[in-house]
Amino acid sequence: MAKQNFTNWLLFVVLALVWGSSFILMKTSAEHLNGLQIGAIRIFAAGVTFLPWAVFHIFKIPLKKLGIISLTGLFGNFLPALLFASAIKANGESSLASILNSLTPLFVIVIGFLFFKSKVQRRKIAGVLIGFAGLVILSLLRGPVSANDNSLLLILIATVGYGITVNLVSHYLKGIDGFKIASISLAIMAIPATIIMWQQNVFNIARYDEESRWSIVIACLLGIVGSAIATGLYYVLIQKAGGLFASLVTYAIPIVAMFWGLLAHEHITAIQIGCLAMILAGVYIASANPPAIDSSQSPDAKKRSDSTTVVP
Repeated sequence: MAKQNFTNWLLFVVLALVWGSSFILMKTSAEHLNGLQIGAIRIFAAGVTFLPWAVFHIFKIPLKKLGIISLTGLFGNFLPALLFASAIKANGESSLASILNSLTPLFVIVIGFLFFKSKVQRRKIAGVLIGFAGLVILSLLRGPVSANDNSLLLILIATVGYGITVNLVSHYLKGIDGFKIASISLAIMAIPATIIMWQQNVFNIARYDEESRWSIVIACLLGIVGSAIATGLYYVLIQKAGGLFASLVTYAIPIVAMFWGLLAHEHITAIQIGCLAMILAGVYIASANPPAIDSSQSPDAKKRSDSTTVVP
């Protein structure tokens, strides 16, 4: 039991470090690349990494489900990768992006209620209101920004995409292993990512621009480690510890990201930390699950325990 707990916590810490570090890596990559280039390279690298598994699993998936799986890749990986990278390129605030990413579980609830007829308890409504109050305060007290800075809107759209993805999976892809969904969806999204890479001249940049090559390597690292390998580890953690424990990584990601932000001399204020605390409090209240699954239940029951954490 002690060894099992150690493994679970080790996976938890690794995921928090990897996903929490993804924001500063996007900022570093943005020194020589734009948001579209970073996002496309990331998804291309992740899709190529997952390609062998995708080829193996795709024939086991009902044909009518492939369209939904493609949509999960679009809203849960492809668009967020472009939007987050573009937002960080616009304002250079990786820590702010991590704070807003914490809204994802709240958008899962809101979108589920508005478009998927999900039942919403009063506790969840209270959590959503508290979380969005933190967002409003953060927006109002953010300080002067450039007229062209639409980074906050871009990140919010990305988190809405995450919310759509979780609802698509929970309503239309029940019974399909999450790793299969991730591998197939990312492999499919590598196709539009390749088109954007070609349109954004990434291949010529990689060949002729020496200064930009390191940024390209970092973007590839984001895809291989942050999107592909970490996703695989996340599903291992769900299988071993259940979705409730795995979903707690939501709270650790912004802490790691803000630590990197401090090292990068980003301006992190007490107001931002307070707003993050409000958002996470709302997430906790809204996402609190019933008591953990009894140990007498089968491993399959633990594996089905749901989670709303999505790759940043």
